[in-house]
Amino acid sequence: MIARRQQVAVALAGVLTAAAACQAQHHDSRTAARPAPPAARGFTLVAAGDILPHSAVLDRARFDAGGSGYDFRPMLSAVQPLVSRADLALCHIEGVYGDPAGSAGLTTPPEEARGLAATGYDSCSTASDHSLDAGPAGIQRTLDALDGAGVRHAGTARTDGEARTVTLLRAGPAKVAHLAYTADTNGVPLPPAEPWAVNLTDPARVLADARAARRAGADVVVVSLRWGTAGGPAPDPQQVALARELTAARTGGRPDVDLILGSRAHAPQPYEKVNGTWVVYGLGDQVTGEMYDNAGTQDPGGNLSTLGRFTFVPPARHGGRWEVAKAEFVPQLFDIDAGRVVDIDQAIGQGADLTGDRDRVREAVLSRGAAKDGLVMGK
Repeated sequence: MIARRQQVAVALAGVLTAAAACQAQHHDSRTAARPAPPAARGFTLVAAGDILPHSAVLDRARFDAGGSGYDFRPMLSAVQPLVSRADLALCHIEGVYGDPAGSAGLTTPPEEARGLAATGYDSCSTASDHSLDAGPAGIQRTLDALDGAGVRHAGTARTDGEARTVTLLRAGPAKVAHLAYTADTNGVPLPPAEPWAVNLTDPARVLADARAARRAGADVVVVSLRWGTAGGPAPDPQQVALARELTAARTGGRPDVDLILGSRAHAPQPYEKVNGTWVVYGLGDQVTGEMYDNAGTQDPGGNLSTLGRFTFVPPARHGGRWEVAKAEFVPQLFDIDAGRVVDIDQAIGQGADLTGDRDRVREAVLSRGAAKDGLVMGK
């Protein structure tokens, strides 16, 4: 483990130098011009898994801020070029934000929102089993911070009206709806006066919302799901069944859901094309601390993740489906010692011996036959 970390550290220096150069050109992805769409007038969408800052991650963010406040931008700098170049970039926030003075309990400093914005994320799903850890006030702080940073969100709400409003995002020439749901809230009941605060997973509700999003003008409907069993490299039967149900639904011959993005496993899980629709059962954790298996043994695989990248092209006829012309996954690792997200392929190019990590990610991602449907490892 020590040798592996030393190799990562050496390679990371090179990767971060390149990333810093790129970030100097795109240091504010909210205002920097996105590249022109391809001739086919399609768009690219990238998606990352959990942003889960454990205490060691927060210590690093405070150090990167010079000891005053928190700065999450450096730890994400290696993936900033990949994220900011996409027409649309999505992530998942597992916890809720605390007060500006710092983190308390299971909350995260709101400065995280600025780091996500600077990296290029456009919208983040906020429905998770931890959404109610700080009650409605935690949801309020989280969404206020995201709004202040210019990052859209889906899955939790401050008002009934907000809960009923579709998150519509521009991606090149297309309008994309971002919907988000969680299977549970860790036994914490929804506030009686605010039952709309967190979107709970119900197939009928998801499909009704997807159809409403289509009526609101969405060309593409993306659903983020907090589902499954933590720690497993394979989806559980409930995930598989729900994926089949959601992707089978059609209105007027057109699928109601165009892409499913999963989180909660805290490890990379398979990508699979189900009923003609791409499903990512688990993206893994992009930012996280040390992970342990059920026996209490540290699991280095818990620090592995993928960045999904999907290239959509417009339909051949009006009212048809936007199709995924290219599906890719980019293997990533969170280096706990350095407090940095590492693009594994770049690190290998800089001399790090991370081929075992790359192979582990690839094996999990392709374990349900996605390669035959065209999924490739991207850079």
